[in-house]
Amino acid sequence: MQRYYQNKLRLALIGQSLFGQEVYANLQKQGHKVVGVFTVPDKDGKADPLAVAAEKDGTPVFKFPRWRVKGKPILEVVETYKSVGAELNVLPFCSQFIPMNVIDYPIHGSIIYHPSILPLHRGASAINWTLINGDKKAGFSIFWADDGLDTGPILLQRECPVEPNDTVDTLYNRFLFPEGIKAMVEAVQLIADGKAPRIPQPEEGASYEGIQKKSNAKVNLAQPAEAIHNWIRGHDKVPGAWITINGQVQPLVVTLYGSSLLSGTVPTGQALEIEEASQPGLITNKGLVLYGLDAKILVKNLQFEDGKMIPAAKYFSTGESSNLELTEEEKKMAEDIRGIWKGILSNIPKIEDTTDFFKSGAASMDVVRLVEEIKQKCGGVQLQNEDVYMATVFQDFIQMFVRKLRGEDTQEELIVDYATKDVNNMTVTMPYQCFINGKFEDAENGKMYDTINPTDGSVICKVSYASVADVDKAVAAAKEAFDSGPWGKMNPRDRGRLLYKLADLMEDHQEELATIEAIDSGAVYTLALKTHVGMSIQTFRYFAGWCDKIQGTTIPINQARPNHNLTFTKKEPLGVCAIVIPWNYPLMMLAWKSAACLAAGNTLVLKPAQVTPLTALKFAELTVKAGIPKGVINIVPGSGGLVGQRMADHPDIRKLGFTGSTPIGKQIMKSCAVSNLKKVSLELGGKSPLIIFNDCDMDKAVRMGMSSVFFNKGENCIAAGRLFVEESIHDEYITRVVEEIKKMKIGDPLDRSTDHGPQNHKAHLEKLLEYCEVGKKEGATLVYGGYQVDRPGFFMAPTVFTNVEDHMFIAKEESFGPVMVVSKFKDGDIDGVLKRANDTEFGLASGVFTRDINKAMYVSERLEAGTVFINTYNKTDVASPFGGFKQSGFGKDLGEEPPPFKNSAVYFSQLTA
Repeated sequence: MQRYYQNKLRLALIGQSLFGQEVYANLQKQGHKVVGVFTVPDKDGKADPLAVAAEKDGTPVFKFPRWRVKGKPILEVVETYKSVGAELNVLPFCSQFIPMNVIDYPIHGSIIYHPSILPLHRGASAINWTLINGDKKAGFSIFWADDGLDTGPILLQRECPVEPNDTVDTLYNRFLFPEGIKAMVEAVQLIADGKAPRIPQPEEGASYEGIQKKSNAKVNLAQPAEAIHNWIRGHDKVPGAWITINGQVQPLVVTLYGSSLLSGTVPTGQALEIEEASQPGLITNKGLVLYGLDAKILVKNLQFEDGKMIPAAKYFSTGESSNLELTEEEKKMAEDIRGIWKGILSNIPKIEDTTDFFKSGAASMDVVRLVEEIKQKCGGVQLQNEDVYMATVFQDFIQMFVRKLRGEDTQEELIVDYATKDVNNMTVTMPYQCFINGKFEDAENGKMYDTINPTDGSVICKVSYASVADVDKAVAAAKEAFDSGPWGKMNPRDRGRLLYKLADLMEDHQEELATIEAIDSGAVYTLALKTHVGMSIQTFRYFAGWCDKIQGTTIPINQARPNHNLTFTKKEPLGVCAIVIPWNYPLMMLAWKSAACLAAGNTLVLKPAQVTPLTALKFAELTVKAGIPKGVINIVPGSGGLVGQRMADHPDIRKLGFTGSTPIGKQIMKSCAVSNLKKVSLELGGKSPLIIFNDCDMDKAVRMGMSSVFFNKGENCIAAGRLFVEESIHDEYITRVVEEIKKMKIGDPLDRSTDHGPQNHKAHLEKLLEYCEVGKKEGATLVYGGYQVDRPGFFMAPTVFTNVEDHMFIAKEESFGPVMVVSKFKDGDIDGVLKRANDTEFGLASGVFTRDINKAMYVSERLEAGTVFINTYNKTDVASPFGGFKQSGFGKDLGEEPPPFKNSAVYFSQLTA
């Protein structure tokens, strides 16, 4: 039997750092033989990570302080290198000058990793200059070393987009580090297999920039804002861009971190004098605002010359918080952390309370190790790399750690950057950023989009456009809150108390919520107040009452004598649940889907519809005021294809609830199955039949029939998609419906007398107009409407079609708009009309109008729908389950059924003395 063995090489690794360590480890895994590691000497008694890994494996390690003296190779060093017999030199990151007789010695020569798309940004500060120059693309090159400075032939290159707020750190951590490691391994294998190219570098477009050091990283504020932003982020975290501010005693050099371009109005704040600035900066609750020549920049963090970093918003804060008194358990944790510090700072004899992490020799790569080791050792604390920079001295670090452990860091005032609008005789304040882990923050990529008022097509405000990274961050926060936060450990009655408080706050803000709903979704204000907001409040109150009433059961089982067993079931929360919210009832659907999840003790990641995000984000603000712990509720506005898909794919989400179209529901179900078999509940399309018999109460049938179609502009999941009217009353019914439509007032949803507002968004209006055109072409009779109202905004006239045959498109497909589709049926043909009514793949709702109770019961028992209305329509209640059959989905909202649980059986054997 013939077998193929991959070719492997004998390698010399020349370099240093965590990157070098990872390249070394991955090459070893691939079966290559590292015959020698050549790295830098120990610093302050501490070995480089590459040396640590190699020494642990028994790989020969050489720590030469230098390879050359006065430009000439050191003979002993070169001979030692040659003795290992390498076939290829791999230089993942190397700060030393390596002689050419070493570079060229192996049979395959040497390859080097460089963090730019060569020939652009040759030199040692390539990542910095990628950002400083405002490049739209970043990347790295692996090239064959020659006697020039980063000029050798290219072996392979990779590139990635630069996001608006990328820093040196984020770019390195997101792409250059992980993908660079993979590419180095790939390059070595290409060489081993004899497939590695040598592509000469063009000189056209080549650039070389000098090394960026602290001394030349001062910020020049006399230039456009984007150039200032690029300069700051191009030095974040190393070497750090700085300004000089006029301190209270003497000028202070302050390093700036976390820069972004500031759009919109500047928050109020306190002036900060800055040397060589045309106008003072401003310390606001969001950070430090700097002024460029044309726009503004926001800086989140400041670092002083002693290494201490603070949030810029706290620059003028006075007084230090008093030290906490530690419990015995906390003292033990503090000593465990002291041991972790000692393991990292091995060059320090003893970790004192006054030991400074960075002044003792720690580097940025040690920050990651510190954070991860503490998370592993002391589960339950949410620690970030930034926290280390904020508390560099050991005693300060312990105080910060204990505050996080106790949850006291959540007591900080919520900072909200509002979009405001004077409308409906009030000023509405609308958060517009992602809400993750109890804080409002920009999307990681800095992207935003416009949310539109359908009444006139104007922009309400810009909203953060979440990325996959934001979803991952939100899920991580929700998982941490579930696994380690107070929510899962909370007494159910206390959890109910918080949900009651949330409902009360929603009621206090109901006029503002209804106003936001009206301008963002086009809902008529009076309907928004009663239904969109009113039922949302009822839903949270209903499920708040369920929190301490969720019970398991005991089950009698056959006993195998002499044993006696007790068997019972437990209902436990699933964990992180995701909800994709539709645009027709933005707040109410949020409430229907999330209240039950929260009552059961789950945590949430919510994606509001891209076109209607504002009430969800206002709701997020109210959850903080209600005292819901951070991480329990997270909201990420953005596209369904990106954010929603990532939720379906995410392995840490245990259930996903979706309301929307049937095709998208199928795709979500497939993704949920493939990812981790997460539970799914789906409320999908509908084509709800409404049957009107000739013995009905005609006044009521007309009024309710119109409501069944035109309620909420027809943007209603359970809307009657098709009316079947008995032949003997058909013409009278249509005549009376049209008469009533003509009385309807179409207009501004904030006008209290308006009956019919605009469709939710422009694309939907266009789809409805196309729907009507298809109906006319197929031969249905357009009795009324079918056109866009001649006024600004997205208004559709209420529409009536008659003579609709069963085979027609409009008879089968949902319009999701104000389109009444009417078919007649022969007098007395009950079974015939039932067959036609059930001849659909959907089964969300249905209705019947008749004075005959026997007929009503007969028909209702045979209609294939999750909800059947008899002599009424659109009646829902929080205590009654809601959901569909067939391709309208599965799973229920409201009532006793919905809370998502793990329902587990427990068998308990009787104990005997």
